[in-house]
Amino acid sequence: YKNIYCEGTFSDVLKTQSLRDGNYYACKQMKQHFESIEQVNSLREIQALRRLNPHPNILMLHEVVFDRKSGCLALICELMDMNIYELIRGRRKPLPEKKIMNYMYQLCKSLDHMHRNGIFHRDVKPENILIKQDTLKLGDFGSCRSVYSKQPYTEYISTRWYRAPECLLTDGYYSYKMDMWSSGCVFYEITSFHPLFPGSNELDQISKIHDILGTPAKKTLNKFKQ
Repeated sequence: YKNIYCEGTFSDVLKTQSLRDGNYYACKQMKQHFESIEQVNSLREIQALRRLNPHPNILMLHEVVFDRKSGCLALICELMDMNIYELIRGRRKPLPEKKIMNYMYQLCKSLDHMHRNGIFHRDVKPENILIKQDTLKLGDFGSCRSVYSKQPYTEYISTRWYRAPECLLTDGYYSYKMDMWSSGCVFYEITSFHPLFPGSNELDQISKIHDILGTPAKKTLNKFKQ
């Protein structure tokens, strides 16, 4: 039994039932096709989840299913109720302060565990933060990198609204600290139900950050020039 839960650029997430135990899981079906099990095992997302599991605030990876013939790959993860975006979308009544504090504490715990284990996420946003009752878990490690990997980072990262200034103003010279910036943006959003910096393009993004935070100190600006 399967039905589409969520569609993405690189994968589709389906709600699926196990024939083995009858339980429901989230099945992340990759759109890319893979040649070998070695290629599958070298995927950053799989390596990260294996290293970080089990943790109460990191999405649990139960199984990796790879079909050699077709090259299809699926990650079987625990099924959560919804993401933070779905929780706040269209909502009018503010969330209780204690609930917000509880969610943010759990998000910070997930980042702390991840960074201590040498991984940074690079795409912390409401859609990638999953909840089930009062439990929050960070998911979608498709953009993650090792904190020890060499700069500059070249490939596209992070959704614009949650992108730290160093990602916008340098050619890939940023670090794990960008996750902290993104989680600050999420904190504002679950409190107010509005994105903090909803830039329409990269230039507008920098402008919106500047409008709220003002001009950075000279010491900070000099770092960008290095």
